[in-house]
Amino acid sequence: MHGLMMEFPLTIPVMLRRAESQFAEQEIVTRLNDHALQRSTYGELARRTRRLMNVLRGLGVERGDRVATLCWNHQQHLEAYFAIPMIGAVLHTLNLRLSSDDIAYTINHAQDRMLIVDASLLPLFEQIRPHVRLEQVIVVGEGEPPEGALDYEQALANATECVDEIVLDENEAAVLCYTSGTTGRPKGVVYSHRAIVLHSLVSGLSCAMGPTERDTVLVMVPMFHAHAWGFPYTCTFVGAKQVMPGAHLDTAGLATLISTERVTQCWAVPTVWLNLLQYMDRNPGACDLSQMRTLGTGGQAMPPEAIRRFDMEFGLQVAAGWGMTETGPFSTAGTLVEESVGGDGATQHRYVQTCGSALPLTELRLRENGVPLPHDGIAAGELEVRGPFVASAYYNDDHSAEKFTEDGWLRTGDIASIDRHGQLDLRDRARDAIKSGGEWISSIAVENALMAHPSVSEAAVVAASHPTWLERPVAVVALKDGRQASEAELRAFIAPNFAKWWLPDAIIFIPEIPKTSTGKFLKSALREQYGSILLDRD
Repeated sequence: MHGLMMEFPLTIPVMLRRAESQFAEQEIVTRLNDHALQRSTYGELARRTRRLMNVLRGLGVERGDRVATLCWNHQQHLEAYFAIPMIGAVLHTLNLRLSSDDIAYTINHAQDRMLIVDASLLPLFEQIRPHVRLEQVIVVGEGEPPEGALDYEQALANATECVDEIVLDENEAAVLCYTSGTTGRPKGVVYSHRAIVLHSLVSGLSCAMGPTERDTVLVMVPMFHAHAWGFPYTCTFVGAKQVMPGAHLDTAGLATLISTERVTQCWAVPTVWLNLLQYMDRNPGACDLSQMRTLGTGGQAMPPEAIRRFDMEFGLQVAAGWGMTETGPFSTAGTLVEESVGGDGATQHRYVQTCGSALPLTELRLRENGVPLPHDGIAAGELEVRGPFVASAYYNDDHSAEKFTEDGWLRTGDIASIDRHGQLDLRDRARDAIKSGGEWISSIAVENALMAHPSVSEAAVVAASHPTWLERPVAVVALKDGRQASEAELRAFIAPNFAKWWLPDAIIFIPEIPKTSTGKFLKSALREQYGSILLDRD
């Protein structure tokens, strides 16, 4: 017996129609290249999106074609987020922080037909252009477009609004994102309309990100990275005010936008928040956090000292989430479990340091060599995940099977434990964990301890080859401006927290930790540079 419910497709146009009909006057704010603010509304977004749909159709974009964007966070990029999938094409957000070679690779691998590019990014595009084949380029921003390219605003001005919306299948491809490629060539993840709508619905729940129409959300996560962790779609769906920082992702600009736009919610990688703390230390009162209700973080663990400071000094509870490009991207979100709500600050901070629990419709498990592990908060194994917005394969990739189990779970490559409340605690990336003399050392735990020192800005711990123990930890540390610390001082500072054999054999000071295109510590580069340092010493 079948249910007698309507066959209502879960597609991206549903989200834009809701925003236009219910939140037409809600603001969308974009910071321009000259730092001026451009103010628009969801009503205007919908009208301009329908014009862009006709522009793309007039250029010959057909169902299933890939259209790339090489853009920062702004309203025009948001228009492309909707217009491209709404004509049945596939939005491919190019990660401008990849190497030009990798960007060209992703364009060719995706077989992109057209590109929407910021004028400020044309020098980067010129590096790529000889290596790709694109039928048309549309330029966003002031200035004369290159020969053969179209001006975005002029094209929209000359277009009429699309009125014949096509009927889309919810399982059609909508967005194509590539991984950051830290372990090889970037891999393509194809999100369906259904996956994006479900992820947006779940992200809007109070147990997840939970933005509402009363919120002002600063979309700090780059829109070219895992579609900004889904926030542009989620915020549009629920009618939240969106603030787009444009090309200016500097800390001073972040502080200004939070203050002037009275931002209530913002998610970013920990580096952004660590830089903000240092900025506020140097410039007391420069950032008004009084309206902020959610300071969210993801990508890697927030150092405990930063969590403590945001709580004790600014009254802000940090919310953490975990996910990957392959998972839509959010799979978990951090909220205090019932038993911790009445606990002391240390107890609550400990829970906030975890990645929270699985979002609705998402399931997690731990396995080691194919054997399931208990969720007791102690056993640690490789984290696996499944759900309706989790990838089942990579796009046009012969090695997909290596990342997906026979019974349909994604192997994340993260080493983690899960407690009886479902709280996920990431111990390490499988490739970053250090095995010394047969015993595991968590690089994350040592990094967090080092970053609790008042002079330390950033710290990364990697494995270095050792003639006796095979691997030993080596710490690479960047100090705060004007602060000093010695190797002996830092080792003594963290010593009470660990067994002696967990302490780094060497602490190396550098100006700044290298990072991936998404702001995570680039440990592969550190291993390459310092992986033999202990052998050299011996």
